[in-house]
Amino acid sequence: MMAVRASVFRRVSEDISSTHYLTNRFTLQTQQRCGFRKITKRVEPKKGVSEEAELNEILHKKGEAPAPDPPTPHVPARSFGRLVKPLVFTIGFTGCSFGGAAIWQYESLKSRVQSYFDDVKVDWLEKIRPQKQGDLHKQVSQWWNSLSDGQKTVTGIIAANALVFFCWRVPSLQHTMFKYFTSNPSSKALCWPMLLSTFSHYSLFHMAANMYVLWSFSSSIVNMMGKEQFMALYLSAGVISTFVSYVSKTAMGRFGPSLGASGAIMAVLAAVCTKMPEAKLAIIFLPMYTFTAGNALKALVALDTTGLILGWRFFDHAAHLGGALFGIWYIIYGHELIWKNREPLVKLWHDFRTRGPGAGGTGSI
Repeated sequence: MMAVRASVFRRVSEDISSTHYLTNRFTLQTQQRCGFRKITKRVEPKKGVSEEAELNEILHKKGEAPAPDPPTPHVPARSFGRLVKPLVFTIGFTGCSFGGAAIWQYESLKSRVQSYFDDVKVDWLEKIRPQKQGDLHKQVSQWWNSLSDGQKTVTGIIAANALVFFCWRVPSLQHTMFKYFTSNPSSKALCWPMLLSTFSHYSLFHMAANMYVLWSFSSSIVNMMGKEQFMALYLSAGVISTFVSYVSKTAMGRFGPSLGASGAIMAVLAAVCTKMPEAKLAIIFLPMYTFTAGNALKALVALDTTGLILGWRFFDHAAHLGGALFGIWYIIYGHELIWKNREPLVKLWHDFRTRGPGAGGTGSI
């Protein structure tokens, strides 16, 4: 079995601030002076008049304005009706992701022969052309060619996460980042944050930990599924895990912003561990201790289940569980139900390509 090493078990949750709300509390504090004070006569409230009305009447006689009522903090209502749109978005986005992946794979196979001849021509030109020493382009090409297919695939994901991370540091973008790059079932924007928040990290350690795990498992998951199916799984898992978080927060009445790629990465990790349960894993700081991937997955699911039941709020355990369960389900059932039944869609796309305007020849692959 292939040994897979990753720091899988130190994950940072999507919670940007542990989902706590700060309520404004107004308290009157008076400083007592030293010495004796004259005891004021207590005014008894009139019959049939409330104490608040009596106090306002006394203040009116003294020419003072009545004290304003302290504002009541806004508490979002538990409305499951607001989850209808996120549910429709989740189903539609998942279908579009796997449909787009099937078409992407078709186009990749179609252009593979032409790419092969192009690569042969480029190699021949490189041999007859004198090479420049210290050429930066050559060094970048050599580094890129040394990467596996999985590492090349997740490079774009890591770059997108890094770009969003730097956007958090721009003060003028703070409002936009909170609105669209954090997911919250009580927010006005519900659907697009389900996807965009999976590319969003406010903490450098949070992003580094998630991206390291993704990089470590990228070769295994892409070799197992292919880059097209992997991208569909990753993006769909991010949206599905966020929807599970929505449902959990709404049911418990604990609303708050969440962000991070942990839900999608948990799906990748769960898929690899389900497909290769006997693979050996190790924690990066304790490489001498190894354990099977199957046992590691059971421990992670048990930890997140316990955290969800006990109401731990440091991690978004619902999102982690949603991603892990989706990854397990896809390996056991989803691959057969979704990916192996993509042929009708591919045939429709093939007919569209061959009969559409500008299509040359038969268009067969």
